[in-house]
Amino acid sequence: MTRPARQGISEELLDELLGGEDPREVFRKGELLGDLQRAIAERALQAEMEVHLASEEERGTGNHRNGHNRKRVLTGTGAMEVAVPRDRHGRFEPQLIERWVRRLPGFDEKVISLYGRGMTTREIRGHVEELYGVSVSRELISKVTDEVHEELREWRSRPLEAVYPIVYFDALRVKIREDGLVQNRSVHLAIGVTALGRKEILGLWTAANEGAKFWLGVMNELKARGVQDVLIAVVDGLKGFPEAIEVVFPEATVQTCIVHLIRYSLAHASWKERKELASALRPIYQADTVEKAEEALDAFEAGAWGRKFEAIGRSWRRNWEQVIPFFAFSAPIRRVIYTTNAIESLNSTVRRAVRTRGHFPNERAAAKVIYLTLRKIERKWQRPQGFWSQARAEFAIVFGDRFPMEVA
Repeated sequence: MTRPARQGISEELLDELLGGEDPREVFRKGELLGDLQRAIAERALQAEMEVHLASEEERGTGNHRNGHNRKRVLTGTGAMEVAVPRDRHGRFEPQLIERWVRRLPGFDEKVISLYGRGMTTREIRGHVEELYGVSVSRELISKVTDEVHEELREWRSRPLEAVYPIVYFDALRVKIREDGLVQNRSVHLAIGVTALGRKEILGLWTAANEGAKFWLGVMNELKARGVQDVLIAVVDGLKGFPEAIEVVFPEATVQTCIVHLIRYSLAHASWKERKELASALRPIYQADTVEKAEEALDAFEAGAWGRKFEAIGRSWRRNWEQVIPFFAFSAPIRRVIYTTNAIESLNSTVRRAVRTRGHFPNERAAAKVIYLTLRKIERKWQRPQGFWSQARAEFAIVFGDRFPMEVA
């Protein structure tokens, strides 16, 4: 029995399109799809002309067809030359391929996708020319990618959820040219976990120097966009952050990243000592309760490692109020609260996109590439976090009415 073709295309139509040629050869050449796309476009343009000439405005004016113009347009698969029909009176305005349009949407999307993967304008030009045999200017590539800025502006100001049970904050460094010098700038990102358990990128902010004033601005922006409460903010010892969030979201709990605290502790020891030192620290953050964690910290400070590296004990003591909030939860939930790994994974993907650039000419260019990378990542976040069914009940107990159970 003949196997039916996919997408509703009959075997008879395929035979007619192939015209007796070997399907493998036609597939390798890749010309059939381009020819078919051009034929469909020209058929649609002819249909538009028929509608135009039959319209009430044109009937009885003596207007009629008057040949065609050849027009070269760029598509998502390459360049295509289309015959655009003309009318005698020059009043025909095609809608499929408008009069001044030289690029169809597929082409712009391909260019933006390449730019979002970290390719430079020069690399995109070479890529397009190599694959499609089309030479495009640097100005055209810049114009296409600059269209992202309006989308970025809207994204940065979009309304947010009223309550985020967990928000992760972290930063990465990018090189930006300013006043003729290449300088390091911090790009801060925030991931929020909604009451439904879905991850959402809340925004990105650049700063030469972070501190309480900078973070106060970030917190006020989040509040202006609709955020009324943050239950737990997970951070990596960001300077000035606790003071700023206390002003805007006074009930928020700040949880310092335990993994970063461990890394800071291990930095005091040699490579040979780190494995044993890590084992000595483990009873502190793996304790069942806050009381047992304090006992473990006392024991560490009194032990050989604590006496050898007194700065480690002092660092844990200094951050203790921001170390212990995660003890209120069960072990599975603790693992996602006491570390910024969720946003560090995001940052590593962004770093790969910006690493090939070396440096950016300005903050605007950096934000454009980072946003395109974030957009691609966020589209994959559809399902709630795996731990969330258990987390909902625990958050409701710990935070009471502050956790909006009804939205779930």
